[in-house]
Amino acid sequence: MEPVLSSQRYETRPPAASVPQRADGIIEARLWIEEYAWLHGILKSDANVCPTFRFPDLISAAVSLSLARPDGHEDIFRFLGTQLVLRPPSTARRRESMWRAQYEQLRGLQRSPANRHPNPNFQLDQLTTACVAQARHIDEDGTRLLLQARLNMAERAGNAPAHRGHAGG
Repeated sequence: MEPVLSSQRYETRPPAASVPQRADGIIEARLWIEEYAWLHGILKSDANVCPTFRFPDLISAAVSLSLARPDGHEDIFRFLGTQLVLRPPSTARRRESMWRAQYEQLRGLQRSPANRHPNPNFQLDQLTTACVAQARHIDEDGTRLLLQARLNMAERAGNAPAHRGHAGG
């Protein structure tokens, strides 16, 4: 089944050089449709409960999961150079979001020697897509992805400033 794509979130043009940011720690991300469809399946799966994770959590979990592996960086650039490069460059991308911590991990990957001259220069949407593809390769059913989303959430909560004025305290 094909995921429903709204025209506001579905783009065929390459991403702009600047990445819009929001005050809540969410960064805009673009994801190629094939990888988006897999994440959409995880989003709608019966295993995605208590809490139900949304795309920023799932994309960020995919980045964390794929980069945590010992050969994670190499696997990502191998995917980019052998599989993504063969897809039409005009392939539509889905506009979604990710958490800042994982965006920063991707920026580090983008600035790495593997992405500099004489190697091809891959953009953030391609790196994000590669991370999701690698997460799918690692964990087709999404069990580890959802666990990673929980770990990322706990880490964000541990780094958040203390909330003041809550009820019962």
